[in-house]
Amino acid sequence: MTVHTLPAFPIDQVRSRFPAISKLDNPPVYFDNPAGTLVPQQVIDAVAAAMAGATHNLGGFFEGSKRAEAIWQDAHEAMADMLGATSHREIVIAQSMTALTLHLSRSIGRLFRPGDEIILTQMDHEGNVSPWLLLARDLGLTVKWLPFNRESWRIEPADLESLLSERTRLLALNFSSNMTGSVNDVAALTAAAKKAGALVYVDAVQLVPHRLPDVHALGCDFLVCSSYKFFGPHLGVLWGREELLAKLEPYKVRCASDDLPERYEAGTPQTELLAGLAATVSYVEWLGEATGHAGSRREKLLGAYRSFAAYEDGLTRRLIEGLVALPGVTVQGITDPAALKHRVPTVSFTHASLSTHTIAEGLAGKGIWAWSGHNYALEPSRLLGLAENEGVVRLGLAHYNTLDEVERTLAAIAELVA
Repeated sequence: MTVHTLPAFPIDQVRSRFPAISKLDNPPVYFDNPAGTLVPQQVIDAVAAAMAGATHNLGGFFEGSKRAEAIWQDAHEAMADMLGATSHREIVIAQSMTALTLHLSRSIGRLFRPGDEIILTQMDHEGNVSPWLLLARDLGLTVKWLPFNRESWRIEPADLESLLSERTRLLALNFSSNMTGSVNDVAALTAAAKKAGALVYVDAVQLVPHRLPDVHALGCDFLVCSSYKFFGPHLGVLWGREELLAKLEPYKVRCASDDLPERYEAGTPQTELLAGLAATVSYVEWLGEATGHAGSRREKLLGAYRSFAAYEDGLTRRLIEGLVALPGVTVQGITDPAALKHRVPTVSFTHASLSTHTIAEGLAGKGIWAWSGHNYALEPSRLLGLAENEGVVRLGLAHYNTLDEVERTLAAIAELVA
């Protein structure tokens, strides 16, 4: 077996900031990260402080309302920096990515007519599939399905181009799969869709915990992510081009503001969660400083991501190497070490004879937390010919995981499948 060394990374400092790890004598192995990550103490503290002193509606003359407004502003500006937006007016924050997509799809749909075509992928999470299927049903749209390539495990531009036509109005695709971990070339796919005059809606939920997008460089029109997947509270965040958000008709109550982004943020803001969201970005900014990066907040965030992406790649390399060596195990995704740049550290596998649920339950009994099933990746399961009630065993790493945890997990799986 190859001896694995990881790039320099302040893993002890990182783990000390997460109470789910640092406050337990024998913490479990948290490999359930694609479903939701741990949060650092500063996020917990920010939520608690806002609950204590800023549980007020916005727009009042009194101090508590002003504190709530400042929290709202901080959260939107922080996410604008994180995603590379032009301003906070392009950032919409709501309950979840799925709720945002259901909401915005209604507004986007007002641009379409019966017989128009939308393209959905067989790589996406249901949060970026079902809202568009419902829209197509309601408006009489034609749905075209875009598969991922079984050799590259990615969506290839040539396959997209074969589906585009003068009637194409929307491409909805994911940046990274929540089942296979594959990362798509969103810039190239967007460019192809734009040539046909289509809008592009990108689900980056599984990418943002591991890589930082630049929305304007991508050329897409909308991009969504979920803060509880990148070390924050349960919120969804949408970036949209300002001119588009201003053009679309919002579904809102009559007396709500028509300003951006408020026109798309229905109801009273979840101030305590917004405080946690701003603190999440501050945590990543701290990590940028801790790994030797300086400059603007965006530059520190980019530095943090570069540092922990290199560290995660080392963990992923070892995990995949160990899994492919086990008899009966098939990794459902990229395994070529030379192609790791095209995946995030979400690694799913099946076994020739053992149920995925049996393996996940066995791992749980050994203090290793992982998911089994399709995990709302319904279309990828179908494309791969997997039983929907079985799906995969999914191991998802984050930058607070360790090589020792990878080795412990591999040993446990080897014992279970022996």
